[in-house]
Amino acid sequence: MSRRGNCWDNAPMERWFRSFKYEWMQEGDYLTLGQAMDDVRAYVMYYNFFRPHRYNQGLAPVLTKKNYRGLLN
Repeated sequence: MSRRGNCWDNAPMERWFRSFKYEWMQEGDYLTLGQAMDDVRAYVMYYNFFRPHRYNQGLAPVLTKKNYRGLLN
């Protein structure tokens, strides 16, 4: 739940939408809702499995999580 006056609680999602908008969205409008939904799904897969993240030393989130779990074992 968001706290009043806390500008950082939604920052990760705002950053995700910024990345989606500028890195992925096609020029112009989608012709159907299905096309838009397919494009969002494709970006989520790309973002989580392939896109390098500076915060994660250039690794995708899934690889970072896998490496972290390996450290715990």
